[in-house]
Amino acid sequence: MKLTPQQYKPMVKAASPPSPLWKDCLWAFFVGGAICLLGEGLRQAYLAQGFPLTDAGTLTSVTLIALSGLFTGLGLYQKLAAKAGAGTLVPITGFANAVVSPAIEFKEEGFITGVGAKLFLIAGPVIVYGVAASSLWGLVWYVLRPWVG
Repeated sequence: MKLTPQQYKPMVKAASPPSPLWKDCLWAFFVGGAICLLGEGLRQAYLAQGFPLTDAGTLTSVTLIALSGLFTGLGLYQKLAAKAGAGTLVPITGFANAVVSPAIEFKEEGFITGVGAKLFLIAGPVIVYGVAASSLWGLVWYVLRPWVG
């Protein structure tokens, strides 16, 4: 049975549940904001403890990464991501989740062929394309710098 696009579209619409777009956007906004608020709260707490600004920033990052890894390991990060969607993709926590998830998934295969080989399964392309894009931008900036200012 061959379907035309006009015949296929109503079938897909009938089989797909409606997406609560505004609700999903609000959840993503508030969860992403809450993660950022947590980060700012941690930074302020470290500053109140007397750490210099650069150390407080580093400790905040390390704490957010550790919490993200812990919540991923406990299966809580995935539950939050299922509800909040893109709100959990705040760069530092989302990246930590992307590194920890494959490590947990492939731990039964051993440390070398499982965890070691699959650790950057998701995060690896992000690193590769991030480095490539920043290198390209650096080259463009180097060439255009005399004319830009």
